[in-house]
Amino acid sequence: MSAAKDVKVPQCARIVFLECMNVKPDERVLIVTDTETRAVGETLFGGALQLGLNASLLVMLPTGTPGAEPPAHVAAAMKNSDVVLCPTLHSLTHTRARKEACSAGARIATMPAIVPQMLDGGALTADYREIARLSDAVAEKLSDAQQATIVSAGCTLEMSLGGRNAISSNGSYHTPGSGGNLPTGEAYIAPVEGTANGVLVVDGSIAGIGTVEGPLEITIEDGYAVRFKGADAERLQNALGPLRAAGNVAELGIGTNNRARLWGNVLEDEKVYGTVHVAFGSNATFGGTVDAGVHIDCVLTSPLLRLDGRTVIQDGRLLL
Repeated sequence: MSAAKDVKVPQCARIVFLECMNVKPDERVLIVTDTETRAVGETLFGGALQLGLNASLLVMLPTGTPGAEPPAHVAAAMKNSDVVLCPTLHSLTHTRARKEACSAGARIATMPAIVPQMLDGGALTADYREIARLSDAVAEKLSDAQQATIVSAGCTLEMSLGGRNAISSNGSYHTPGSGGNLPTGEAYIAPVEGTANGVLVVDGSIAGIGTVEGPLEITIEDGYAVRFKGADAERLQNALGPLRAAGNVAELGIGTNNRARLWGNVLEDEKVYGTVHVAFGSNATFGGTVDAGVHIDCVLTSPLLRLDGRTVIQDGRLLL
């Protein structure tokens, strides 16, 4: 597969379509975007055409919140494609539409809240072979662990991981049913529901909100966020909404991309090497049991993370 010799194909298109997705000439490529991220969707669509791919572009309205389902016709189109890219304002990663499309054999890369400048630098330009090696290793550590402990700003949060399998979002989506974020570089797991207890202090960023104005203290009891204290407390509570399920401790993730930058966009922020993120809401699409209609990631820049008592992250370094 190659573009015409006199056409300069954007580097981002080559990385996404050829390296990460390994698209074949006869495969059906669908790019799902919305009115807020249309510029990125159109850039990728143009790159796909320059590469000679069988691509389609579908533009919808924003879904309203991370983890909310897209319209039924969008879900159907995803399910009937071989490769799907989702540069959308709100994440489609933890949706039934994404899960069902993968179950049907589609390879899917979600790109929540992506902006044009992310196509030319930072996390997307990393060495994805190294990311795959490190992400796979971290996922194995998470899968083997029974207990996780996060210490942030002197506060401690503990949770059980027993019986849960971690996922390596390594940027290599070559097999039917595979998928993850792009840009990427993380390993994540669904903690056992009802087991998280303690206090989490978020000092990085929050999906849909951006960089926090100051440390945000979240008290968690029996697996659910029950109290919020800090400048962004009300905004996070409003984003989660009134359902109790939205406060579920849904995910523990570790960033593995050494080219990622923390600048207020969680798609890239949560991939920063040596960071930890905890998400609230849905986790039914990656090994958990909760479907809350929302999934909001919160990034911690320099926590201490222990798995079964062994330190695996300290001072922004992975200790494997």
